[in-house]
Amino acid sequence: MASAASIIKHLDRSRYEPVPIRIEKDGRWTLADKAPTAISAAEVIEHVRLEAARPVRPGREAHFVAHPGEDTVLAIERGSGAAAPDSSGAATVTGVGLDVVFPVLHGPYGEDGTVQGLLELANVPYVGAGVLGSAVAMDKAVMKTLFAARGLPVGPYLVVRRPEWARDARAITARVGSELAYPVFVKPANLGSSVGISKVKSASELGAAMELALEFDRKIVIEAAIPNAQEIECAVLGNDDPQASIPGEIVPSREFYDYEAKYLDEGSKAVIPAPLTQSQVRDIQRLSVAAFRAVDGVGMARVDFLIARDTREIYLNEVNTIPGFTTISMYPKMWEASGLPYPELIDRLITLALERHAEKQQLRTSIT
Repeated sequence: MASAASIIKHLDRSRYEPVPIRIEKDGRWTLADKAPTAISAAEVIEHVRLEAARPVRPGREAHFVAHPGEDTVLAIERGSGAAAPDSSGAATVTGVGLDVVFPVLHGPYGEDGTVQGLLELANVPYVGAGVLGSAVAMDKAVMKTLFAARGLPVGPYLVVRRPEWARDARAITARVGSELAYPVFVKPANLGSSVGISKVKSASELGAAMELALEFDRKIVIEAAIPNAQEIECAVLGNDDPQASIPGEIVPSREFYDYEAKYLDEGSKAVIPAPLTQSQVRDIQRLSVAAFRAVDGVGMARVDFLIARDTREIYLNEVNTIPGFTTISMYPKMWEASGLPYPELIDRLITLALERHAEKQQLRTSIT
């Protein structure tokens, strides 16, 4: 919501008419009474904590319906049995004329190819990566496999699934100690914003970290910690000819850049440009574009790195296809430092989305 508020605020009204659409947790897509105005993630978090959660009606079947008389764009109704809604309401979407969609949706369902697939089905242009790029960039295990296949520098890691951990946690704990060595980071494979991540310093802490991560995903990535690491980020922009920005450094207020350090603490700092040599800057930019292409990136992405301070070795961490997008988020700040102001960045992303969509319309979808 904070990213959406910032984008809507900075859209050029002489060129664009913003249509804010809010997606509720029960599946309803509604035309918001007004655009979101929160300017920080902390404000949004506080609002959500105070807002009463709307319960989802129980049932097994989901139906797409429109509710007459409400500003509902799309809704997923969960019935209590086999009976579907009557034919007048089923599979109906209210008419909202949209030229392009900017899916400002961080994490699962918005950044993992789910919404992108829906927009592809509707043949609507949208900003950012497509279905494939979104899906593989969200899954840290698949993403690392693609990086390795391209010869990109990835640190040691293991992938553990819920049944494997339940079957023999002791054997996996032994593997972590022998193949990775402590400390390690334990992460849900499909999540963002550092949710569910723990830094584990000994075998005795692994169980609790795994249980936390398994609350969010059935597949877990365990990574060897890079000693005394410098956290570097770089922004990529473009379709077929992607360009990399000036890199920046994150100096977290905590032991690592977790959810609280990202959004709630005021002690974390962004240093742009990052204190790197010109050779290191070129390496980071080259690797950023290579990582972007490895996951079939389109439009935009933020690429994260870890640099071992002792050896200066660079490790590619991950790609985020819908990075934070407030005016103080790293992605727009790095482009601003590279000479592309925030409003022009938004304009460029929309142009890239329309160009990509127009190109796809030239493809044949039928033999006849």
